[in-house]
Amino acid sequence: MWYHKPVIKEELLQSLPNLKIVASSGVGIDHLDLNLLSRYGVKVSNTPFVVSTDTADLGMALMLASSRRLVEGYQIAVSPDTEYFPADWLGAEVSGATLGIVGMGTIGYKVAERAKAFEMKILYHNRNQRNKEEESAVGAIYCKKIDDLLQQSDFVLLSVKLTPQTHKLIGKRELELMKPTATLINISRGLVVDQDALVEALQNKVIKAAALDVTYPEPLPRDHPLLKLKNVIITPHIGSATKKTRRLMMENMVESIHAGLRGLPIPNEVL
Repeated sequence: MWYHKPVIKEELLQSLPNLKIVASSGVGIDHLDLNLLSRYGVKVSNTPFVVSTDTADLGMALMLASSRRLVEGYQIAVSPDTEYFPADWLGAEVSGATLGIVGMGTIGYKVAERAKAFEMKILYHNRNQRNKEEESAVGAIYCKKIDDLLQQSDFVLLSVKLTPQTHKLIGKRELELMKPTATLINISRGLVVDQDALVEALQNKVIKAAALDVTYPEPLPRDHPLLKLKNVIITPHIGSATKKTRRLMMENMVESIHAGLRGLPIPNEVL
């Protein structure tokens, strides 16, 4: 499966009685009905580890681009109407700011490693607290309650799997807890954020900005209000989109398929 295609429905499974494995690219499996696949005896694999470095890099890129207003700056620099550069055109500092990471899995932790180099104060919220050695390595402080993280962070970065528990995890209430100077960065799944609430928060300056690699749907309708806001950066779900990583993803999928067809243990099997 690539870009969630083909869609796995019961009709397809009924037409493929010899199907043994579905190898899905990327980390997320929210597009798969695991119970349905299990009933048909079909195993599932994904490619969770090879995407983490590039996705963490993109998270930092979105944070820097949004805080320093790179897209707006580019537009000013190349506009045929520009006669001078405004002296009062200012961005926000990243170095020394507070970063709140929601979801401290492999990707979230790699973001923390990068943020440490920017001398950021790092807070994180996760289902389970990391061990003390991992926390001290990046200087991360655990927030048992997400509310504490939201209230303190200059940048809130979402790096969680889409599950029933994380569906619209960030809504109107959570956005109102954030600082009016804060930026929301989403590198997980679009449905982790209540998009209507986000539009309202950005329009009413409840938060300062958003930088999104994911939305729902993808792409957004061309008349969607998020596309018209200057304080939003949107990229086309390119967290893992480098030549090396996409090749490694495909190699991982082929390894899983070979193992599944031979009845061997499947690398990166989703249980």
